[in-house]
Amino acid sequence: MRYLPYVLKHLRASWIRTGSTVLAMAVCIFLFVTLQTFLAAIDAGLESASDRRLVTRNAVSLVFNLPLWYGERIRSVPGVRGVAYATWFGGVYQDPKNFFPNFAIDAERYLAMYPEYRIPTDELRAFLRDRRGAVVGRDLAERFDWKIGDVFQLESNIPPYRVGGPLQFVVRAIYDADLDRYPGTNLGLMFFHWKYLYEATGRTVSPGSFVELIDDPSRAGEISDAIDALFANSVAQTRTETEGAFRAGFVAQIGPLAFLLNAIGLAVTFTILLVTANTMSMAVRERRREIAVLKTIGFPSGLVMGLILAESFVLGALGAGTGILLGRWVVAVLPGLPVIGDIMRAFSTRGVDPLITVVAFGLGVSIAVAAGFVPAVLAYRLRTAELLRHA
Repeated sequence: MRYLPYVLKHLRASWIRTGSTVLAMAVCIFLFVTLQTFLAAIDAGLESASDRRLVTRNAVSLVFNLPLWYGERIRSVPGVRGVAYATWFGGVYQDPKNFFPNFAIDAERYLAMYPEYRIPTDELRAFLRDRRGAVVGRDLAERFDWKIGDVFQLESNIPPYRVGGPLQFVVRAIYDADLDRYPGTNLGLMFFHWKYLYEATGRTVSPGSFVELIDDPSRAGEISDAIDALFANSVAQTRTETEGAFRAGFVAQIGPLAFLLNAIGLAVTFTILLVTANTMSMAVRERRREIAVLKTIGFPSGLVMGLILAESFVLGALGAGTGILLGRWVVAVLPGLPVIGDIMRAFSTRGVDPLITVVAFGLGVSIAVAAGFVPAVLAYRLRTAELLRHA
């Protein structure tokens, strides 16, 4: 701390270069924070999947539905405790940018399989009694300022579910979740009665997928194979997998996301390392005479080296702090933006994880110190006479 004013004075002396270096490092840390938070949100969504739930869908694609009578056949498989069905509705509320996941479900049996959705008993009863009733997550209710009894409309963008106008729903229940017990639970979903969709479309639709509750998670593979074997020779063959594998399939559709984002972060980090190293090298070259004077008046070479590394540390700390603050702000506002906000809202996120913050700060400081190490060593090894001769 004794030499901190000296270090800060030198950073202020070339404030344009200092500011640009801090800004460059802030961009690096900002990208790290936002990309890692996005990946953490996806991981949280995958980890919230239950190992006691299986999902059966059409083996060709999720686009193709399954016959309703498949449910009774699946119930006959040993180890299956319960079966419910659901269909992705793809409804739009007022404007396409107001996207949120909405599902038509076999209400009573489906919700019984998801203990993470905490619904007050009276609200659940009201929902089950009302064919137009809807259950919405707490985050979704707060987003649109919905209260119990509010009426809203959704119109599907999927042709079979377009019935010449929007479907009308009434908010009958708002679900919460115990995030300590069920981390990653998405509070931005909406559910409504599958029978309502069935009747509105003239009884022409069928379930998009079936959800099975099983007795023993260790037998998930065996039970999945038994379910698929039932329909092996049918027109609509099935693919059954654990809920976690089913969710991971959505992520896999957009390629090796984690590898891509980490590769981007690594490339940016390497670039910023070179920029910071060049900055510190320029600072040392410009201060040859000053370093010579310090050594002449008795400053040991080790202290001179330490002062240069201290400057690098301060640059790293300023850049990391700025990048972290910018990253936290962007993560907070991303869900409100079109397109990218739709993606973020599809995964449960509670802001920037403290561990990511710590790692980001350590990364910023490490980059800066590593970049300043070589110039600091050169300043340590240069002789006073040589410094004065080239000053």
